[in-house]
Parts: sequence; C-alpha cells; structure tokens
Amino acid sequence: MDKLEQFLNRAEGLLGRLEALLPPPIGVIDWPAAIAFRWRTRQGRGFLQPVAQVSSITLEDLQNVDRQKQLIEANTRQFVQKLPANNVLLTGARGTGKSSLIKACLNHFAADGLRLIEVDKDDLHELGDIIELIAQRPERFIVFCDDLSFEEGEPGYKALKVALDGSIAAQSDNVLIYATSNRRHLLPEYMSDNESYRHTSEGEIHPGEAVEEKISLSERFGLWISFYPFKQDDYLGIIHHWLKHFGCSDTDCERARGEALAWALERGSRSGRVAWQFARDWSGRQQQMNASARSIL
Repeated sequence: MDKLEQFLNRAEGLLGRLEALLPPPIGVIDWPAAIAFRWRTRQGRGFLQPVAQVSSITLEDLQNVDRQKQLIEANTRQFVQKLPANNVLLTGARGTGKSSLIKACLNHFAADGLRLIEVDKDDLHELGDIIELIAQRPERFIVFCDDLSFEEGEPGYKALKVALDGSIAAQSDNVLIYATSNRRHLLPEYMSDNESYRHTSEGEIHPGEAVEEKISLSERFGLWISFYPFKQDDYLGIIHHWLKHFGCSDTDCERARGEALAWALERGSRSGRVAWQFARDWSGRQQQMNASARSIL
C-alpha cells in the first residue's frame, strides 16, 4: 500500500467519525408511515421520528373513568371535525389512565386524520419550531406532553405558556396540546407563597405575584380533566376486564380476587396501572401452569 492510499484511507476514516458528530440532515418526513411521532434532538437539531408500533389501547379498555372519557372524546371529536376545541390538562392520581386515555383517543380518531407528536419536557422550548413544522399539514395534530411538572426557572415552562396562549402569532388551527400531570398547577407550591397575600381595609384578598405565576400556566388549558383514586370494586372491575382480555374465564377472575387485593395492598395503590400489572402477572402464571400440566399429560 503506497503512501497516497494510506492517506486516503485515513482521511476516509476521519470523515466517517466527523459525520457521526454532525447533526442529522433535515430529510423529508414520511407522514403516511405512522400516526404517532416523537420529537427527538440530536447534536442540537430537532426532528420528528415516526413511532413504528403504537399502543393498541382502546377507549373501551378504560374502565371507571366514564366522565373523563366523555369529556376528552367530545373535545377530540370537535377538533378532528375542525370545530372549536380546547387544549387539555389531565391531572390527578397516578396510574388512573391519563396517558392511556390520550393514546386511546389517537387510535379512535386516527382514521379521521388525527396524529400525535410526543414531546419530552426537556424539549418544550422547541414547541414553536414543532408547531411551525406542522402548521400547513392537512392532518390534525395533538402535541402530547406526558407526566408534566416543572421546577422554578425551567425554560420549558415559559415556552409552553407562549405556545398555549402567549405568542403574537395566532395558534395554528390544526394543533392542540394535551398534557398529563400529577400536579394541577404544574409547579411546586409552598407555604411561603401565601406570604405575599395582602388584606385591604374592606377585607378583599389579592393574590400575590408568586401565586399568580404558579397558576398562570394551568389556566391556559381550556379543559381540565381530573382523575381520582379507584374504590375497591372499581379496581376489581378493571382486573376482571383485563383478565378477560388475556383469555381468563369468569371463574378465573373470581379465583384471582384475593391475590388482586393483596397485590394492591403491597403497592399501596388501587389504580388502573396496578390492576393491569396484576392481570398480566396472574394470567401469565396461569397460562404457564396450564402449559406445564398439558406437557405432563
């Protein structure tokens, strides 16, 4: 190998390493390839990544949240029909179906042109770029922010406020923001916040600036949907639904009742998520036992 060939090989290797450090090229987005996308950032450049396999959960799978289901289904239907609709904030107890309800809405309305873009909290400062990217598309987009909460001074907080209702530009007609959180006001609240309250001579109370800032973001969501912990019967009803989904009989569901209550007690929660986890565990063990028994016979 002569010196020129050695030089060219080394140069090719160096260029290959440099390419790995450069931002990815801005390619044409294959919109028909998926109904859901994730906003990703690589080397300082954001891009939409199609989600190959979307959760198959349906609205019928979500039990004991009928009012919440009715509210978000109606709002989403208005949106896909190009009627006025609101940005949505889903708050409340963990594991009660907030995120699942949004995924179920996507599956329900995908044939009507609904699409979903999942954005991490750390990327919320790029919301303006995301909305600009999809503003001229014919589809209807939900920008989905899951498990949202902020600490003081985080940049995504201000960016989300502007995207909801604070920019000089009108909000795009084909975009809504759906967010879930365990905090209704999305920021931590402290007793010291109340020290800025003051009383007038007539007794009127004026909230201080710190409190106003705490609630200003959540107020920009037009629709608030609250979720609450499940009662025991509700929890068992959800388990019954999922055990039937996994092929268990009514007799199996009744046999699982005691273990289901112990499962919830160990986790300190009777949520839909805990019910789903128990149903997967119990049905899986039963199927394994049945397979072992058949192999012996």
